[in-house]
Order: sequence, then C-alpha cells, then structure tokens
Amino acid sequence: MSRIGKLPIELPQGVEVKVEGHTVTVKGPLGTEVVEVRPEISVKVEDNHVVLTPNNDERKTNALHGLMRTLVANAVKGVKDGFEKKLEIVGVGYRANMEGTKLNMALGYSHPVVIEPPAGITISVEANTKVSVKGSNKQMVGDIAALIRSKRPPEVYKGKGVKYEGEYIRRKAGKAGKK
Repeated sequence: MSRIGKLPIELPQGVEVKVEGHTVTVKGPLGTEVVEVRPEISVKVEDNHVVLTPNNDERKTNALHGLMRTLVANAVKGVKDGFEKKLEIVGVGYRANMEGTKLNMALGYSHPVVIEPPAGITISVEANTKVSVKGSNKQMVGDIAALIRSKRPPEVYKGKGVKYEGEYIRRKAGKAGKK
C-alpha cells in the first residue's frame, strides 16, 4: 500500500467534496475542481475526511493510489487557498505589462510576446519585471508559468531571460581575453 495514499485528506472549512462513480468534485471559495479517479481506486468521504483505498494489491495500483490521493489533495488545496507561481524578468529593456487580461512582454524580439491566460488562471504584473500566475488548478498554473518562461529562458552567460522566482541560474565564464 502507498504511504502517501494511506493518508486521509482533511477537508477545511468551506470545502465540500462530492463523489459520483469515479468522478470527485471539489467545491470551495475559489471555484470547483473535478478529478477523475482511476477505477482501481475507490473514494469515500467519512466525517470531514476523504479516504482513498486501492481495490487490489498490484504494484501499479499502489503507484496510482498515491497519485490519485495527491491529485484530490491538490484539488482541495486549490479551491481553498489556490496556487501561485512567480516569475522574474531579467535583462535591459525586458519588461511585462497587462493589456486587459492579456500579458504583453517585451523580451528582446522584434515583436511583443502576448499570452492570453485560459479560464481559471489570472496573471498579474508587479513593477514591470515580476509576473505572478494564480489559479485553483496546480497543473494549469505550472503549465502557464512554464509557457511564459519558455518564451525567453534564462541564458547562461548574463542570466538574461524569464526565470522562476528563486531559481538559480548556473553561470558560465565568457571567453578569456588575449594576453
């Protein structure tokens, strides 16, 4: 049995979970998330806790047990508190601003880079060089943050580009000068 899968998920105040077949619907103050649970795993809501149990003792089922428990726990946390990824833009002339709901970035190309967030994701810009991606779905927040970073990943010589907040960029020495 999976160690992570064995742990019950505690439901915080204001979050309700409904189980219909293999579909788990989580409702909270920040929205609604739907998680499709594999048929090898059964889900029960018992006195303010969600418990996932495997239907058999196969190796694959144990791996799925931990995965499904984590997906449901992320849905619970997402509708209660939400998820956030912060990015930093480094480089002379590199900046970002919001045009309505769209993120408009100048990243050294001859054209602006425009990203429109999907429903459920909000993007905000602080101080022209700090971008924040928020939402209730952890996977979507990470995907949009990775999309923004992929438009100009940090380079190894000067560190210019879009990086995650706190990300360490391993620097390379430039060419050695003639002596």
